[in-house]
Amino acid sequence: MDPSAPALQLNALACRRGTRLLFRGVNLTMSAGDLVWLRGRNGSGKTSLLRLAAGLGRPAQGEVVRPGGTPVLLGHTNALKDELTVAESLHFLLGVHGLVQDAATVDAALDRFGLANRRHQRIGQLSQGQRRRVALARLAASRSRTPWLLDEPHDGLDAEGTQALDALLAEHLRCGGSVLMASHQAPSLPGRVLDLDAP
Repeated sequence: MDPSAPALQLNALACRRGTRLLFRGVNLTMSAGDLVWLRGRNGSGKTSLLRLAAGLGRPAQGEVVRPGGTPVLLGHTNALKDELTVAESLHFLLGVHGLVQDAATVDAALDRFGLANRRHQRIGQLSQGQRRRVALARLAASRSRTPWLLDEPHDGLDAEGTQALDALLAEHLRCGGSVLMASHQAPSLPGRVLDLDAP
């Protein structure tokens, strides 16, 4: 992909939930190395916008253009099964998203989030923060520069987990990736703001 080409474009995007208009007229062009902080009050449509950007719905108006390829979406929920081990869970997530699933990749991704010593532990035995780390480890196994769409990625993380995630985000941006991140807290990395509450 040409580094100067847009990675993701939202053109005059509008979204409805039932009869309620969540947002309209949203425009955004993201290029390599861009981090955009998606802000808005609860119910303003942040998650809906991320889902539209990922191709998991149709906008009420406007269009989504994905010249950088299909984005990687990591939702607010972790989508993990309690009965699987940490390694099995990550292996499954990588397979669902068409990523490399070999043992070395799984081990390296878990190690990035301090989970190597828990690889045989069942998800049901983990804290909420540890579960979040398992879900985030999928990003560490993604070697492409496609945009990352992240919904409250820091939720439940302690200082160590936050540091690991921020380091991974910085690496993705340095390598030509881009990030659209919905969060109630300002990211520690420099970027732009897309505020759904703005008039």
